[in-house]
Amino acid sequence: MTTDRAALTAGYLDAVARAGAGRRELLSVMPATGPLPARYQMRYLSRPLFLGRAERDQLNDDLQLVRNALVSLPDRLFGGDLAAFARACGMSGGQLTAVLRGRGGQDGPVTQMVRADMYPEPGGLRLLELNLGSGVGGIDNGDFCRAMLRHPVLKAFARAHRLGYADTLRTQVRQIFAETGFAPGSYPSMALTAWPDWFARNAVFFRKIARRWRALGLNARACHIGQLKTRGGRVFLRGQPVDIIFRVFVLEHLLEPEGPALIGPLLDVAAGGGVRFYTPFDSELYGSKIALAMLSDDANRHHFSAAELAAFGRVLPWTRQVRPGPVTLDDGSTADLPGYALSHQRDLVLKPALLHGGIGVVPGWDTATTPRVWREALGQAMHGPFILQRRVRAESELCPGEDGEPEPWNVTWGVFTFADGFGGVFARGFPESSGHAIARQGTGLHVGCCLTG
Repeated sequence: MTTDRAALTAGYLDAVARAGAGRRELLSVMPATGPLPARYQMRYLSRPLFLGRAERDQLNDDLQLVRNALVSLPDRLFGGDLAAFARACGMSGGQLTAVLRGRGGQDGPVTQMVRADMYPEPGGLRLLELNLGSGVGGIDNGDFCRAMLRHPVLKAFARAHRLGYADTLRTQVRQIFAETGFAPGSYPSMALTAWPDWFARNAVFFRKIARRWRALGLNARACHIGQLKTRGGRVFLRGQPVDIIFRVFVLEHLLEPEGPALIGPLLDVAAGGGVRFYTPFDSELYGSKIALAMLSDDANRHHFSAAELAAFGRVLPWTRQVRPGPVTLDDGSTADLPGYALSHQRDLVLKPALLHGGIGVVPGWDTATTPRVWREALGQAMHGPFILQRRVRAESELCPGEDGEPEPWNVTWGVFTFADGFGGVFARGFPESSGHAIARQGTGLHVGCCLTG
């Protein structure tokens, strides 16, 4: 059966309408107690997203080409000098040191744990940012699919169209074994380690994930970084040695007052081979938005193959590093970047290169972004690591409302891609009626998943 996300969505909404189902009934199959509500406070999209098989495979191929191009940038553009690449991406001081030391002697390629945050357009999904490493959220999206498929309308629709879902968490476990060098069945000790305040808010969720990992062959325990102790070239959690630190803390934490004291000793042990990070800090380097700007920049086109350039064209919007001087536009013409940004405010978004969760993002079209605010933000960005990106005008995702009538939502697709291939989708969205310009942490986001052909 040949179909695509638009046809599947329309078909499912029609099935919901014929059944007379509304949001509350459709979500009645979601668990009322347990870790899921504790994590998401019962905020779920009222339907899954949909992808046809051909769309899924093309998207995964494109994202793999983008990922592989990103991790090749130190060699292609900087003569193999990782430090020069890191500085060009906006890193310095302790963060740069952590990136250069963070592999701790670990061999092998950069992680294949990737989540691409994307917006839907009529012609396909467009990339907002690429997140690499263990800090990405949403690995439990398969749980949403399992729960939602208990509703008879979705269950029948999925069966009729032969739809299924990727189990992101299981795929992640295979990736952990492959990248840390431990053999399946060896039951290595792993500490799922978060920053103290993040652990305090999400301890139930982290412990749930640790239990799931234990059932899949990892001796996992959840903790915050302050609970890890070092001695004799090893790391210990509650007196037990740790083989793998699953790192939920990020480079930004090095900028906090206690950051170097908490992270530094772990880097020392890793450098001596006494523990392995999953993932090493270099994974965040390739998630820098300046790295995406390097792929988008016309001046670098000759470094990439025809297949890579075609993939960039399908998924990557115009993205440039903020700095004075001329810039190449989409049509090949050139313009002065500051002047162009000022005169095309509503078509652009300003983003810090290294922050996460929408922190520091300034959408030019937001009603709160007055011309004065935009001008001042651009001025400040000229002295730091920022990028400008062409606004992706997201196509609304229609989701059943309380009475069953479709309501438009703005949804970010968090598309996972692994060495094994397509790895599922962690969706985050808000109703267009909310007035939000972009998805940010702390704005009451609803979450969801994806079924594919």
